[in-house]
Amino acid sequence: MSRNVISAARAREILTEARKTRILVVGDVMLDQFIWGSVSRISPEAPVPVVDFQRESFMPGGAANVSRNLATLAVPTEIFGAIGDDDSGRQLQGLLDEQKIGCQGLVKSAKRHTSVKTRIVAHQQQVVRIDRETRESLDGELTRQLLAELKPKLATTDAIIIGDYGKGVVTQPLLDEIKSLCRERGIWVSLDPKPVHKLDLSRLSLITPNRKEAFEMVELPDETRNANPLADKNLLLVVERLLQQPSPAILLVTLGDLGMLLCQRDHNPIHIPTVAQEVFDVSGAGDTVIASFTLAIAAGASPLEAALLSNHAAGIVVGKVGTATTTPEELIHSLTTG
Repeated sequence: MSRNVISAARAREILTEARKTRILVVGDVMLDQFIWGSVSRISPEAPVPVVDFQRESFMPGGAANVSRNLATLAVPTEIFGAIGDDDSGRQLQGLLDEQKIGCQGLVKSAKRHTSVKTRIVAHQQQVVRIDRETRESLDGELTRQLLAELKPKLATTDAIIIGDYGKGVVTQPLLDEIKSLCRERGIWVSLDPKPVHKLDLSRLSLITPNRKEAFEMVELPDETRNANPLADKNLLLVVERLLQQPSPAILLVTLGDLGMLLCQRDHNPIHIPTVAQEVFDVSGAGDTVIASFTLAIAAGASPLEAALLSNHAAGIVVGKVGTATTTPEELIHSLTTG
């Protein structure tokens, strides 16, 4: 039997311990709007589908979806970011309150718009996405406000997850201060990178790029793709360079339908094949991976156990439509049947 498995009993232990931890999420928060409908004809005005409206729903998105993943897995969490002084920001706060996610760390600015991503979905397929957002970097005053909200929480924090979606919250001054504060206190720091946003990512505990992002981070073209990641010379070269600089303690490269690659300095990479049965929507799958990996580490899991758990969690959410999460019960069932 492969050693790259985790039992349902061990996963249950990890999830139970995770409930005793506290994980803070910092980054670009969004409001995800879904408009659901059906298509039966093409518009006579242009060669586009006509979507007959059925319903709409709203969910926390971006870094707020990371915190939602943690809350769904019963992990105490709070979110820190920036919103506009607008209806969308108030609606996002209401959704977070409903899920018992602390959101006092969301600073308001009349100069910013709360990021809203509107996805129009018909027959379980996205038709189009509309983005309304501010992308300018936070100014010094807002960054100081954010850090002032964050600092008092660190004494009782086990890990921090930084969600950089390129919307201006994760600046170099903010990141440097968080790294310094967490290093002093021995707090684990995970980050989901955005390569177009050039930042110094050194001295982080975990980074979780997908394959495309990993190649972009080292500025190499992704010209070939081997079905066996451990035989993919280009991918292994990228991994080697990332482990040298920015040199995270752990590098977890997500590979879509090929699963993920767990990488550490002085260790051979470990390929973990996907467990997804069907893929309906990959929206937010990266949020699920970084949330479930980090909570597992905070609960005392090994990096391999954390990767295996997060792989199962991702396999569940891609089988759902929309920005999805998974519950402890679904995760245990996946490990039992998988």
